[in-house]
Amino acid sequence: QVQLVESGGGLVQAGGSLRLSCAASGRTVSDNAMGWFRQAPGKEREFVAAINRNGGTTCYTEAVKGRFAISRDNALRTLYLQMNSLKPEDTAVYYCAARLLGSTCLSLKQGLRYDSWGQGTQVTVSS
Repeated sequence: QVQLVESGGGLVQAGGSLRLSCAASGRTVSDNAMGWFRQAPGKEREFVAAINRNGGTTCYTEAVKGRFAISRDNALRTLYLQMNSLKPEDTAVYYCAARLLGSTCLSLKQGLRYDSWGQGTQVTVSS
């Protein structure tokens, strides 16, 4: 497994930006596809974005396309999520996750295939 620690969450006004980071340790980070998921109060966890091992494939849920950007720096063992034009409906706890393999978006969107999860970071967007 991979140990994951998220940071960068906070309170921001609608239209603002935040950058989430996820520091990874343990299993060779470059062997892992990685993703961001979120869970709002009273709702199920949902997929947000994912990236394959070398960063050549990125996937997004429709609700964040054009506003969020996922990236990774394998040398720094860090995953990022740049979130722009934030909306109140983006309010949630955001989780970083990792898994071996995974190269297609159909596969990368499936949360059950991830075997390592961080503790989460709260993002609150006020209207």
